[in-house]
Amino acid sequence: MPTPKLPAEGGCRCNRVRFRITAPPLFTAACHCTGCQKMSSSAFSLTAAVPPEGFEVIAGETVIGGMHGELQHHFCAWCMSWMFTRAEMMPFVNVRPTMLDDPSWFVPFIETVTKEKLPWATTPAVRSYESFPPMEEFGDLLAAYRSFAAS
Repeated sequence: MPTPKLPAEGGCRCNRVRFRITAPPLFTAACHCTGCQKMSSSAFSLTAAVPPEGFEVIAGETVIGGMHGELQHHFCAWCMSWMFTRAEMMPFVNVRPTMLDDPSWFVPFIETVTKEKLPWATTPAVRSYESFPPMEEFGDLLAAYRSFAAS
């Protein structure tokens, strides 16, 4: 599977907010939860989970949309593109990979919340979870993704 050429940059639809990734993703995913369906206006949302130290906003500012609690969904204030999500309980930033200037490398490794997926929605994900991966599986999951990304 290809990986992004680093550093990788991206931006919202109007390009007023720009960001840079300098670390490879810890994993990639498609989330089928109804919240992601509504926020993305699609069957699922896509994520590249990037270590916080490998992610920075380099131009413009975001506003919080979607949920206004533990999850901080960051949007461009002008075009309202959903760009990334931060949460204190997550040791990564969930970047929307389609916001990257070159998202062609992206393939979801896992799919989550499949119990809420639309019946026709499919992805090429290697691993599938009815909810979210249990915390005790994350070590193995990250190692499996590294092998997947290197292939």
